[in-house]
Amino acid sequence: MIENKKVLILGMARSGYEVAKLISGQNNTIFITDMKDQDEEKVRVLKSLNIEFIKTDEPENILDESFDILIKNPAVFPFHPCVEKARELKIPVVNEMEVAYHYINKPVKIIGVTGSNGKTTTVTLINEVLKKAGIPVKLGGNIGTPLSQIVSDLEANDILLLEISDHQLIDMKDFKTDISVLTNLCPTHLDYHGSYENYLSVKKKIFNHHTKEDIAIINAANYDSMALTKDIASTKYYFNNDENYITEDGIYIDHKLMIKTSDILIKGHHNYENILATYLVAKILNVDFKFVAEVLKEFKGVEHRIEYVRTINGVSFYNDSKSTNPTATITALKSFDGNIHLILGGMERSQDFHDLTQYLPKVKCIYAVGEVRNRIMEFASEEKVPAFEFKTLKEAMKKVEEEVKPGDIVLLSPASASWDQYLKFEDRGDEFKNIVNHLESV
Repeated sequence: MIENKKVLILGMARSGYEVAKLISGQNNTIFITDMKDQDEEKVRVLKSLNIEFIKTDEPENILDESFDILIKNPAVFPFHPCVEKARELKIPVVNEMEVAYHYINKPVKIIGVTGSNGKTTTVTLINEVLKKAGIPVKLGGNIGTPLSQIVSDLEANDILLLEISDHQLIDMKDFKTDISVLTNLCPTHLDYHGSYENYLSVKKKIFNHHTKEDIAIINAANYDSMALTKDIASTKYYFNNDENYITEDGIYIDHKLMIKTSDILIKGHHNYENILATYLVAKILNVDFKFVAEVLKEFKGVEHRIEYVRTINGVSFYNDSKSTNPTATITALKSFDGNIHLILGGMERSQDFHDLTQYLPKVKCIYAVGEVRNRIMEFASEEKVPAFEFKTLKEAMKKVEEEVKPGDIVLLSPASASWDQYLKFEDRGDEFKNIVNHLESV
């Protein structure tokens, strides 16, 4: 716990706000900074707790040797000037989840899910299965509810289920899970980490402090996942191997058919992999597999992940705003046969759009948006795919209306983070859905 300390919280958002409240009232002196204006009611709440909010582009000018700890928002780059200064001053740099972990004062079992893709679907499926089975579970982390917001509600013997991103893992020190799920690994967020090697080493932290008593669930078909975990101390369970696998017809655990793919609402090999991981969690927790099957027959997928919005005059619209890297967009492209109008772009993060080349025969047109739009236009020109360039999604959608024909698919799958124009990817997806739902015709 943090007591009698002078604390600087770098970045507000949900996690900064919640961790500030969590550590207030323990004789801590707390400052929280952000580049943007914040909700006035939240600022008033913080002020009532003697927490000072400071709007600034240069928080490093506030930080000095009098501070005891820097709590960094996961979105803040690890080489931000304020973070660099903290390291020079030997001030510990942690994040909200690491801090909140130390406020867990009851015996709970912690399940952490990470990976380059599939985290949200997997953690959502696990949550739905546990609820269906009547097992007390609290869901949070990268999926939207900070751990700081949950800790006070935890009861003894709860399952604490967390989606954990690399942006959170990078500042983990003492945090430890009882069960860690690694869905897969591929090059992504390289601008944040500097190299794929750095990214992999950060992802490995999901197994921090594991012993044989702890469980690792690993994708055996993913080479990098297998290479990364070869020397971890955990007891390992594998999916996509000879025992737990997918066929065209069904999902198998221990060579036994669990459910036919025809009975599963969500489709796609990537989703079937997430389902395999979910079955293994159920197995480890001794949850009756019937509850998994019941969920799979009802579960329609995660919002903002290849989410069907509506069909207008034979044109179908899909919101895949959660695809913030090319690998995730490939998954979306593989889900359709063709005639795709693809909306690409967002924050410049050195992502390689050439990863999409193999799937471009399915794409009728590209709509390049956001900070990275010029590079997307160059890519489209190289690949001889028709393309249009726009600063905003709203502008792009006006052109989409003009170009589409019955039988076409409009797919927002940006292969880019949203932070050039939006606070979070959900906001981008919500704007897309709002535009689509207000279309009278195309």
